[in-house]
Amino acid sequence: MRVNIRPYSEEWPLAFARIRESLRGALSARAQRIEHIGSTAVPGLDAKPVIDILLEIHDVTDFDVREILKHAGYHLVVDEPGHRMFRSSSHDVHLHVWQSSDAEIERHLLFRDRLRENNADRLFYAREKRRLATTEWPTQNDYAQAKSPVIAQILARARESRKP
Repeated sequence: MRVNIRPYSEEWPLAFARIRESLRGALSARAQRIEHIGSTAVPGLDAKPVIDILLEIHDVTDFDVREILKHAGYHLVVDEPGHRMFRSSSHDVHLHVWQSSDAEIERHLLFRDRLRENNADRLFYAREKRRLATTEWPTQNDYAQAKSPVIAQILARARESRKP
């Protein structure tokens, strides 16, 4: 499979805002935090046209959350300790659900914020994504794994820049 990278679209943050309001309405107080993550959350960054969303909840095993999301049109595709990932039926939204205080929450937000704030890292990541998109991948996960070394480098610089 080839990864479909598209130029940044102003529609992506608007789509996220609509989805966030829908999730807030459906989940009410269960949703502790709803954040736009991934490449579509970074202005100017080319991306797969999939809105990645971070949903922080108190208890990731809460069956009611799973049912609420199912009724809202999301299908569970990843069920692992501390993390659930749901996909919209149209495959244009990936909803990542993490339990409060999971380190993955801050890691994703740190990476997003670094790309928003640092032009050199944003360009570095964009080049790597475009290079990897020219390869035929067995699965989407293989493409994601191939980006891991670059993501690790960017996260290391982000952590270093936050030190006092």
